[in-house]
Amino acid sequence: MKTEYIYHRFERFWHWMQAALIIFLGVTGFEIHGSFTFFGYEQAVEYHDIAAWGFIILIAFAIFWHVTKGEWRQYLPTWRNLKAQADYYVFGMFRNAPHPTKKTVISKLNPLQKLVYAGLKVLIIPTMVFTGLVYMFYRYPQRNEVLSLNISGLQTVAMLHTIGAFLLVSFFVAHLYLITTGHTVTSNLRAMITGYEDLPDESITVVNEPVPAISGEAVPETKEVAQ
Repeated sequence: MKTEYIYHRFERFWHWMQAALIIFLGVTGFEIHGSFTFFGYEQAVEYHDIAAWGFIILIAFAIFWHVTKGEWRQYLPTWRNLKAQADYYVFGMFRNAPHPTKKTVISKLNPLQKLVYAGLKVLIIPTMVFTGLVYMFYRYPQRNEVLSLNISGLQTVAMLHTIGAFLLVSFFVAHLYLITTGHTVTSNLRAMITGYEDLPDESITVVNEPVPAISGEAVPETKEVAQ
């Protein structure tokens, strides 16, 4: 094993702050939805709005960081080794099979994670932010604010916001499980706290699909994967 500095300071701050805000938004949101009572309806609405603005500010800083540092490339989806990664999670890791992909500083996510995170960042979270803002600025009959949205109703908006909430809950539960799938139960969690992760320093070479050579002949592409 070799220890590598994988997760930067802001990356860790963003990860934990985002997790805390999403959990708090989920608790207050489902209370507003009537699933249970904890803060009380009026306070739940107030806290939910405050946390939502905090989440939007965090997103703005995260976008700036990802763009300026080039970290947005981490989330570009790829089909290569996607099936192998899915097979590893379903069967391989229970048989002590080698991990099909190798984590590095410039490639922190496996193909399945890239696909899930891309969907989260491009579809689910933008939908939650947009529908949440519509909720905030919807023009109710008894309100006459200048900043308001005069639309016919919130039925579709409410449905999309609720679906997004359940998808986030599903992602959160799956995320908790996948945290434990490192080389030890706590290694992934420790890495996201300290920034340092123990990576295998031995590798094997596997052959992927052929890629065109300069001469026009297909030659096998090799890739290093961790044992």
